[in-house]
Amino acid sequence: MEASSSGWLVSSLVYLGAAVIAVPLARRLGLGSILGYLGAGIAIGPWGLDLAGDAEAMLHFSEFGVVLMLFLVGLELEPKRLWALRRPIFGWGSVQLLGSAALVAGAAMLLDGAPGRMALIAALGLALSSTAIGLTELAERNLKGTAAGGGVLGVALLQDIAAIPILALIPLLAGVPREAVHADGWAGWPAALRAALVIGGVVLGGRLLLRPALRWSARSRTPEVFTAASLLLVVATAALMQVAGLSMALGAFLAGVLLADSEYRRQIETDLEPFKGLLLGLFFMAVGMGVDFAVVMQRPLALAVVVVVFVSLKALLLTAMTVPMKLPPAERPVFVLLLAQGGEFGFVVFQAAAQRGVMDAGTASLLVAAVALSMALTPLLLKASDRWLCPRLARQRERGELPVMEEPQQAPVIIAGFGRYGQVVGRLLAAQGLAATVLEHDADQVETVRRFGWRVFFGDATRLDLLRTAGAEQARVIVLAIDDVAQSLAVVDVVKQHFPQLQVVARARNVTHYYGLRARGVTLIERETFDAALASARSVLELMGYDRDYARHQAQRFREHSVELLEQMAPHFRDEQRMIAMARQGREQLEALWAREREEREEALAAALAEARKGSATEAAPPPAPAAAPSQPPAAG
Repeated sequence: MEASSSGWLVSSLVYLGAAVIAVPLARRLGLGSILGYLGAGIAIGPWGLDLAGDAEAMLHFSEFGVVLMLFLVGLELEPKRLWALRRPIFGWGSVQLLGSAALVAGAAMLLDGAPGRMALIAALGLALSSTAIGLTELAERNLKGTAAGGGVLGVALLQDIAAIPILALIPLLAGVPREAVHADGWAGWPAALRAALVIGGVVLGGRLLLRPALRWSARSRTPEVFTAASLLLVVATAALMQVAGLSMALGAFLAGVLLADSEYRRQIETDLEPFKGLLLGLFFMAVGMGVDFAVVMQRPLALAVVVVVFVSLKALLLTAMTVPMKLPPAERPVFVLLLAQGGEFGFVVFQAAAQRGVMDAGTASLLVAAVALSMALTPLLLKASDRWLCPRLARQRERGELPVMEEPQQAPVIIAGFGRYGQVVGRLLAAQGLAATVLEHDADQVETVRRFGWRVFFGDATRLDLLRTAGAEQARVIVLAIDDVAQSLAVVDVVKQHFPQLQVVARARNVTHYYGLRARGVTLIERETFDAALASARSVLELMGYDRDYARHQAQRFREHSVELLEQMAPHFRDEQRMIAMARQGREQLEALWAREREEREEALAAALAEARKGSATEAAPPPAPAAAPSQPPAAG
């Protein structure tokens, strides 16, 4: 017991110490955190200081970081957004997987004379890309909401879906009898039926059970219990999918999508993010530990040829795909490089192929080393692209150059996001003679608004260096008109930390966004559809026969009441029951108040009419017309 405890402590010390030293050093050198983790793994692995234990066991354990990552990605995709991605997933994802496999298999048979079945499995394994590196790089660069980010996510999801058919193909190519294949559960209609039932169960159970279960945990008012419940949700879903022979990561992604519009979404993200980051770091370290330098030293030329050939062929196909996908030129290098690398699932494919005799152990080791090397090279290639290629592409467009901010700006106002909301703000400021520096992250939108004469700079407002160049240190106001909620909140975090003098005027996409802004100290917030909805309601009142001034007055009163109620509810936005009770109480109070006012107006009108009839009966002077206050409607009908 004591020895086991000591071993666990030593392993923890080694892994955490290596990460704490290597990752900050890599980031300081501008190499990114992924290279830091990979370098740490190589340093403590069997070909370095040999301080760590079993790399393969650590790889299996840390793969749960990929599962958590895809769960959190699913939390950001509501079902309707996922449906909108069906073309990138099944269309472009299939083109990438099948096209890359065909090119690599052809090259293997042509250059090496590899047997057809070996070439096919090798090509399918190399056609897969690293979901962990791809989505981590997108998150670090804040590119998940871009066209390239959506393309990478779509292709990655298709690869997860294709994992089971690829593994099912291995025993068939190995010449295993049909009965054995069915016994393994990799093929045949029973396995397909079981998979369909499990997916259906996850979807149905997610709709009926997940939210009540989380609500029950939240009522305990114990943060660690809610965190444990969130982890249990992911682990249970992943285990269920694994039992059915499906991808754990795909199951976790599906569970995340089912909770994307849940009131617990933000809390779950906050609770699970540290676990995801730590496990992903261990995963990258395990990949670094698993690089077989014996193969590298024995067959360096063969290894280099494999890496160059399969990465180049995939990159050529992906580059061709960027044109019909209509990706902005500045985003194309990221899309190509993140999908041209090999992937962690390739390790599983090649190990299974060697065990089944589809390929020999030496070839499998060579391919595993090639995949690991391509994963290690990807962050370096991205850095090289950032330095030499992306700046050129960012200035080149089919219809002209994208204006990249190079000279410091001095305008007192910064507008981040120049879609339909930001343009209204910009037009009013321009009409008043107020200068504003406009930042827009969507290259297509930049080009569109430039055709209308606007001076807009292409850039990501979450970048500290870009905000400094935009004049954030001297500016007085920053207007947040960004579509993406997470990006909007990220800008607030940067501004509050580095430019405390800037007053933030923000657009809120919804109530959840509003509360996120309020939690960060932003007070000047407008919900984007609120006033438009009030204007429509005012039009309905007028069409129903109410006086225009009365309708406008009531709409203004409703606005003031709604804003006041929202502020009262803000401190309790994590307590669903309290929020529901306060909202119901506020609505009932307003309805009761206005009901009393209607009764009082009707009584006053009846009294005035009675007085008028009385005066007419006594042939007195004509009765005066009742004074109509601005808040009084005419008698309808």
